[in-house]
Amino acid sequence: MSAIPQLSSSRRRLALALIATAQFMVIMDTSIIGVALPRIQEDLGFSQEDLSWVFNAYVVAFGGLLLLGGRLSDLFGARRIFGAGWVILLIGSLIAGAAGDVAIELTGRAVQGLGSALIAPSALTLLMMLFGAEPKQLTKALAIYGAAAPAGGTAGVFLGGIITEYVSWPWVFYINIPIAIIALLAIPVLMPAGIARKGSIDLLGAATATAGTGALVFAIVRAPEVGWGSPETWLVLIAAFALLGIFLRLQARLRNPLMRLGIFRTSNLGAANIAQLLLGGAWIPMWFFLNLYLQQVLGYSAFPSGAALLPMTVLIMIGMIVLAPRMINRFGPKAMTVAGLTVLAVGMGWLSLIRPGGNFWIDVLPASLVAALGMSLAFIPSLGTAISSAGPEEGGLAAGIVNTSYQIGSAIGLAGMTAVATAFGADQIGDTEALTSGFSSAFVGAGLIALIGAVLAALMLRRPNNGTKQQEVPEASRTGS
Repeated sequence: MSAIPQLSSSRRRLALALIATAQFMVIMDTSIIGVALPRIQEDLGFSQEDLSWVFNAYVVAFGGLLLLGGRLSDLFGARRIFGAGWVILLIGSLIAGAAGDVAIELTGRAVQGLGSALIAPSALTLLMMLFGAEPKQLTKALAIYGAAAPAGGTAGVFLGGIITEYVSWPWVFYINIPIAIIALLAIPVLMPAGIARKGSIDLLGAATATAGTGALVFAIVRAPEVGWGSPETWLVLIAAFALLGIFLRLQARLRNPLMRLGIFRTSNLGAANIAQLLLGGAWIPMWFFLNLYLQQVLGYSAFPSGAALLPMTVLIMIGMIVLAPRMINRFGPKAMTVAGLTVLAVGMGWLSLIRPGGNFWIDVLPASLVAALGMSLAFIPSLGTAISSAGPEEGGLAAGIVNTSYQIGSAIGLAGMTAVATAFGADQIGDTEALTSGFSSAFVGAGLIALIGAVLAALMLRRPNNGTKQQEVPEASRTGS
């Protein structure tokens, strides 16, 4: 007996819509501020070098606290932590929108990141509770959840431009508030109650993991600005790895650790997380530098640039919702992960052929659609494998790990490809030939990341045994809300 017969199909659909909305919002909050940054700089007095931290403060808090969010979800129940995340996101949005100086603005963005770090892993855990007992339904649900990410990224670009132009920049943060209120009203009605499990919170582990992951993300996003060889970068990296080393030692010795290291002995969990890490490391640089090519070489303004990415986003959504589930059911998650990463690498290679005097229809659209197809094929099977490999009692932890993998991979990939692009001329603003050379090199590097991911997935992922049964939903979650 499972929780699923207790829930009406309409309630499950509405619950999935709320979970997808959570994913949409978490990603939108990374992209919606882009067009608004000049206005924020002017009003709050940001220096040019500090302005990037309106983005980075969110990313550092989000990436650094995901593991803690996953652990809290397992201990206190996914529904409870999901709701807490929305409350914190609402508070952070109020602070960021009402900020009158730099420190308050960055504080608000960090609080938003904390809220998202609670929302993301608990949302995936709730998805597993609702659909985990039916593999086909789970695949479809993951497809909708996955498609919400590119939709959120694109919506952020469009909404950020419209709000900044026709309303005012604080509303790029205030837009979260009514959505958070609706979510908080809907959670008790739609979401299964879950279970509060026995166990303690590993506060020292949480502190070292958060500080170590945060320091690693900090070093990566800061390095392109201060230099990879600078003392600051190396000192922060050394501190990050020291803290992460302490964290791992604690996890190996404690009775109730934040992250049970034995979870990585679970078949396919480690391999699927590596695939997600490299997928993020390839995809985010491609999206970032393609936007720069459109604006700095082809001369598009911000809004037309976002519109130019719309075909790619639409294909990803169709691929994730329609194509990927059918292909997974037919060929299995391993084959689709390998194929998707390979197709993504091909799309990157094609994009590397961009020209200084190119145009959207020849140089961008065909190659970007190939890359988008690869992303849509690889994301769902690797994500599904990562979160379904763990037992239900560690669903939040598995969700936190896979979200962390993708976010850290994105940060590492973007920072690394920024260094590559700069080395090949991307810092020479106004010189379209140099810019094109730099962007082309970044596409080559991102393609190599995707290709490495395909090779590792082929070598490391195992085909599930046909006789293996799907994990059952936790007993307490069967009672509904």
